[in-house]
Amino acid sequence: MPRVKGGTVTRRRRKKVLKLAKGYFGSKHTLYKVANQQVMKSLQYAFRDRRQKKRDFRKLWITRINAAARINGLSYSRLMHGLKLAGIEVNRKMLADLAISDAAAFAQLAETAKKELNK
Repeated sequence: MPRVKGGTVTRRRRKKVLKLAKGYFGSKHTLYKVANQQVMKSLQYAFRDRRQKKRDFRKLWITRINAAARINGLSYSRLMHGLKLAGIEVNRKMLADLAISDAAAFAQLAETAKKELNK
């Protein structure tokens, strides 16, 4: 079999990996072998965290809604149940935004939820 020299294809592949490793600490951005390992791990983290980001934001919204609900004399679960009984369909992202930016509107929603729970 003829000898294959590591020519342009290999160099392109290695340059592509090193370009992705730009900004990494130490030899992770200069040495191909170490850079390749780190780039593969980084891509795994990116894949995992695209899904985890959705969970993290939902957790944050729930925490904010709970804090605002307790100011208005309700727990998170009772607020959500009251809103469901009242037929108010507002997602958690919008509720959290209301809790931060417009406390009066959130208080009205909490009162509506309280009325529905007391029926």
